[in-house]
Amino acid sequence: MNLRPAYTAEDIKALMVSNLAEFIGVTPEEIDVQEHLENYGLDSAQAMIIISKLEQLLGFKPSPVLLWHYPTIAALSQRLSEEVPGESQLQDTPSGRVSTVNIAPPFLDLGAEAVLDPTIQPVGNAAVSVSNPKNIFLTGGTGYLGAFVIKEILAETQAIIYCLVRAADVAEGKSKLEKNLQQYAIWDDKYSSRIIPIVGDLAQPILGIGAEEFENLAANIDVIYHSAALLNYVYPYSALKAANVLGTQEVLRLACKTKVKPLHYVSSVAVFESTAYAGQVVKEQDDFHDWQGIFLGYSQTKWVAEKLVKIASDRGVPVTIYRPPLISGDSKTGICNTHDFINLMIKGCLQMGYFPDVDYMLDMSPVDYVSKAVVYLSRQETSIGKAFHLQHPQPASLKSLVEWIRTFGFSLEMIPYQQWQAELINNVTSQENPLYTLRPFLLERWSDEKITIPDLYLQARRPIISCEETLKALKETSIICPPIDSQLLITYTSYLMQTGFLSLG
Repeated sequence: MNLRPAYTAEDIKALMVSNLAEFIGVTPEEIDVQEHLENYGLDSAQAMIIISKLEQLLGFKPSPVLLWHYPTIAALSQRLSEEVPGESQLQDTPSGRVSTVNIAPPFLDLGAEAVLDPTIQPVGNAAVSVSNPKNIFLTGGTGYLGAFVIKEILAETQAIIYCLVRAADVAEGKSKLEKNLQQYAIWDDKYSSRIIPIVGDLAQPILGIGAEEFENLAANIDVIYHSAALLNYVYPYSALKAANVLGTQEVLRLACKTKVKPLHYVSSVAVFESTAYAGQVVKEQDDFHDWQGIFLGYSQTKWVAEKLVKIASDRGVPVTIYRPPLISGDSKTGICNTHDFINLMIKGCLQMGYFPDVDYMLDMSPVDYVSKAVVYLSRQETSIGKAFHLQHPQPASLKSLVEWIRTFGFSLEMIPYQQWQAELINNVTSQENPLYTLRPFLLERWSDEKITIPDLYLQARRPIISCEETLKALKETSIICPPIDSQLLITYTSYLMQTGFLSLG
């Protein structure tokens, strides 16, 4: 039984060409169907619009991640033309009977991806002071955590920080770094001379900075902090690999060239998202061989990238690994990244009036705790060769967060996840709701593993991340993870309301 007329690859190609041309302001004749879509600057919102148009044409909803698995118009249109949904692909949902087509992505073997360039070998000895380096190279300085790490390094050391930044020139790079620190209220003019922009690109060979400058950096810097990563809940592994995996390889190349340099790598607790660790206690020094069941492209890249770091460690590079969870706002000011998953979920659900009723613990850690811990631990000789978990030691339930939000006067009802998905499908249909661009992630099904999004929120399917060794290493300091209590939530909510991100209106 066919649910739609048969459309050819040419029909689908014509639709995509016309929409893409409209988005970027060119004529359809100027679109090359063999060109990688990423090169046209297609963002998540535009991808969702194209998917909606394709759904109207084809009679079924293709997964948006296909835009990256089949990254040219020619390849994607040909793949979609091969799919004709039948009776077996009709699904009953709370919003009615719909047609879906689950096109499996190409098989991805993460184990086979974890291969470090054999030419990356440490040269010479690390003869620098771990506690007081003079010159530091840092990635992620225009990001959220990276900004706070810069602040802590500036406060705790006398080092000069060379920051990798994408920009047209040095002046623009310096401006981007300053503006990023300013938006989080942590900029101080007195530190300006100690922040040096290095114009480049994490996703390019030798970090896009040129061979001569790469050589000079390698000879000059003493320590590396690698905190940059491209985070997107929709993009598959293939779209994130260049920045997150190959970029980490280039950072390791820098750490080995001319003289060996200690590397402080910001990974993620996501490396333990494999179903093999479900319900298990995972400690800091535990290995993470298993990758089956890691679904998010971002998490997959973090698993592979940390494997590369571990291989470099085995070759003799002095490495320290930090695994944060979701990072929340500054515990004192409430200043946060309003584009992170937690804040987008809260705002989007408030607009909907509904929150999914799932068994989920918020293990978010405030950014000031994470950054202080990273910088302190990075300056201890005993940290080399170890991993640290910056997980919140006392997570709170998602339900308690919803109850707290209600005390501010917001109307929010918790409903079963499938019912909430139906609301998402039927009522979140434009970019005005921040959940719109997250819909592919929130609606995705992984049929091969019989895993659905609600499963990912169940505590039973998640590992228990132990941070006991990390807390012990911080015991003699004043660095304490603030409890997720009324004081912290007041700080966060007040900031979000004062800035207009959240509104009762």
